[in-house]
Amino acid sequence: MLSAQIGAQHLLSVLSVLIIITSACVIYLFDYYHADPDAVGAYAELDGNIVFEAENSEVGFIFYPGGKVEYTAYAPLMSALAERGITCVLVEMPFNLAVFDIDAAEGIQADYPHIKDWYIGGHSLGGSMAASYLADNAEDYRGLVLLGSYSTADLNETVLKVLSVYGSEDKVLNLDKYNQYKPNLPDDFTELVIEGGCHAYFGAYGEQKGDGKAAITREEQTEQTVSAILDMINDEN
Repeated sequence: MLSAQIGAQHLLSVLSVLIIITSACVIYLFDYYHADPDAVGAYAELDGNIVFEAENSEVGFIFYPGGKVEYTAYAPLMSALAERGITCVLVEMPFNLAVFDIDAAEGIQADYPHIKDWYIGGHSLGGSMAASYLADNAEDYRGLVLLGSYSTADLNETVLKVLSVYGSEDKVLNLDKYNQYKPNLPDDFTELVIEGGCHAYFGAYGEQKGDGKAAITREEQTEQTVSAILDMINDEN
């Protein structure tokens, strides 16, 4: 009888722990930064990958969103690139975490046979996961764009063009790790530090916890980012 009571108590303890862990996971996964409706417009209501098609474009760009950020928050950046002739595919990630679908870019290129040159990139965690995807798919891409991010995958021996951009006021990006993983990039990679820029202003989702105070507007940071991406692409082509 005593043994049965102990067993029941143990079972209740295990169930309690599981409930606590499950609840914590649910809270974590559904607590994320929402896109600013005023900035993203109609895109805020969409589900699934969003394509920003540029007329007569031969260049494509696949983008992985930052961790725990609603992917539509990057619509302004993608739209600005599309206006400059780059067809962009903004990828929706499970639970807003690219780590759950590193291979999300798989199959996208086949849907756009008219595009000759492909680039991939992302913001923060999204950039790191895009770089990890490239580790086994570098031959299918011309370059990588890292926004407030770094590559834990070794891409040093590839012929990829790499652009790394971060804001001078970015307090979310771990600069120690950023510098630690720099050798993973090709020796000729391009680095741009946006003066006055912060971590959150690559997207439109308001302020991010722990980030620095931006000295420029989100629109200014977007424009500088777009210009840097275009410079890399035009230099490559």
